[in-house]
Amino acid sequence: MERRLRDAQQYKEEGNRRYREQRYRDAVSRYHRALLQLRGLDPSLPSPIPSLGPQGPLPTPDQEKILRATQTDCYNNLAACLLRMEPVNYERVREYSRKVLERQPGNPKALYRAGVASFHLQDYDQARRYLRAATDQRPKDANVRRYLQLTESELSSYYKKEKKLYLGMFENISRRD
Repeated sequence: MERRLRDAQQYKEEGNRRYREQRYRDAVSRYHRALLQLRGLDPSLPSPIPSLGPQGPLPTPDQEKILRATQTDCYNNLAACLLRMEPVNYERVREYSRKVLERQPGNPKALYRAGVASFHLQDYDQARRYLRAATDQRPKDANVRRYLQLTESELSSYYKKEKKLYLGMFENISRRD
């Protein structure tokens, strides 16, 4: 247990180094390796091969705290890497950010990344929710404010088009009468 936790943390640190070096694909690989080290240790996840006998001992509260923190950091860092890789996989960015938010609902970086991903997936209502929450956490962050402004603009445009469409439908109906 201790060895696997240490190995996971080491892979995470290697991923952090690769990220700082802008070697995002290598960083993603290291974060995935860290998560693989932790997979069998997480008591909340089913065993990948349950028929092979009893699982190992459950982690102590301190070990579980390290396990959760490492998982959360890896998912958050994976989302950061994916946002810098072309083409950006916004579905994955949102998925990883949501995993972070399950454990840390107020995490400003995860809120921002989930908002950016939702924006690019054209889920503007969800993007606005994430970005507003991120703004509450970091009111002076220019990137968060910029994406919130873009989102509000898209929503405004959408509502104007929708209103125009409905007005046109009602005009056609009244002309027939």
